[in-house]
Amino acid sequence: MNDQVFLLPDLGEGLTEADILEWRVAVGDTVRIDQIIAEVETAKAAVEVPVPFEGTVIELHGAAGDTLRVGTPLVTIRGVDADTAGPSSGAPREPAGHEQYREEERAGSGNVLIGYGTGFDAPRRRRRVPITHRSPATPEVSEQPEAVKSTSIPVPPSAPRVISPLVRNLALREGIDLSTLTGTGPGGIIVRADVEIRADVESPPAPVPAAPAPGPGRFHLERIPLKGLRKTVADKLSTSRREIPDATTWVDVDATELLRARTAINHGLPPEDQVSLLALLARLTIAALSRYPELNASVDTARGEIIRHGQVNLGVAAQTPRGLVVPVIDHADTMTTVELARALRDTVETAREGKLPPARLTGGTFTLNNYGVFGVDGSTPIINHPEAAILGIGRILDRPWVTDGTVTVRKLTQVSLSFDHRVCDGGAAGGFLRLFADYLENPVAALGRL
Repeated sequence: MNDQVFLLPDLGEGLTEADILEWRVAVGDTVRIDQIIAEVETAKAAVEVPVPFEGTVIELHGAAGDTLRVGTPLVTIRGVDADTAGPSSGAPREPAGHEQYREEERAGSGNVLIGYGTGFDAPRRRRRVPITHRSPATPEVSEQPEAVKSTSIPVPPSAPRVISPLVRNLALREGIDLSTLTGTGPGGIIVRADVEIRADVESPPAPVPAAPAPGPGRFHLERIPLKGLRKTVADKLSTSRREIPDATTWVDVDATELLRARTAINHGLPPEDQVSLLALLARLTIAALSRYPELNASVDTARGEIIRHGQVNLGVAAQTPRGLVVPVIDHADTMTTVELARALRDTVETAREGKLPPARLTGGTFTLNNYGVFGVDGSTPIINHPEAAILGIGRILDRPWVTDGTVTVRKLTQVSLSFDHRVCDGGAAGGFLRLFADYLENPVAALGRL
């Protein structure tokens, strides 16, 4: 027998550990090369881990919920009997995939999870794709049978077709037996909506007392580990507050014409080209940054320099089931309004599905935060370190507004800008915010000049 220990691979993007979300195999299972054996959660994304050997699983080095560091054992695989000796050497042949894995491990980097290299030039992908460890003898993908080409997760016919651990956890909380559900996702996969619909049918909301009286038992002590994405967010925000001397300025804006402009732009456009309000806000943000480039910057404290970036990599704050993430649209300043709308729609949807690779969550130069979707009017957003500014948008609602001496009802919103006082003074920050507000109040004229 030949036992091989597969170590948790290099996760890339400076990540050094991961939490085990779910094992896809158990001790005694037979696995093939590139089969998904586990799903793990890093500080930035949920990723699938394929195994680079074939054989029988004899040990899982951790349980769901455990945190493992990169380079520590993940699973031990027992290869096939060493009964296939080479014709001349007399030495037993190593199980398929083992030699390549050892070479990658010795190289010090390994293949990075979800197919991304550790360098800044690594390609950006839109979907989560497990890495592939192919031995030299393995045929190219184009020559493999269809069953090998698929990246879908094999599910026994008798088991519920569930991929996402979020769906499993939701079903567990709602007390729903997954085997009783019919999946509506691709290939019959059970998705979140399937569970939520069943939960609504079986557990209609209970009537809420008109005035619940406070009393003992309504609260209980709970300790929640600060780990994964929550820890990353906490560390970044703490660094921002510790290092950046920030200030916030805000202004009320009449967004009536902005909503009309969006309706006019979308008239006659196919659904895939429809421009969202967020896309319009992003386009006008970029336009204002072109006049105030000092806000599209960062501070290099080690070298004592202010770096004004040569392009706008726009971060967009998005609330997801895993928490707050800020995916980045690279070179957003080179995109048309329609192209930007497509990129934002794809990026935000992928982020909410938990499928964004770590590379898509770094490298931003300026962040836009539409907190109005939570029904709030204003905020003092914390700068996304190491950026120098963040622009926030409140909800849009009807309010009285004085126009040409007459009080009328208009669509008003509040916009706020938190900025690093090291990169500019209040004059530049106020000038940017006022210009952005003017663009919102006269979007047709602003877009016509772009």
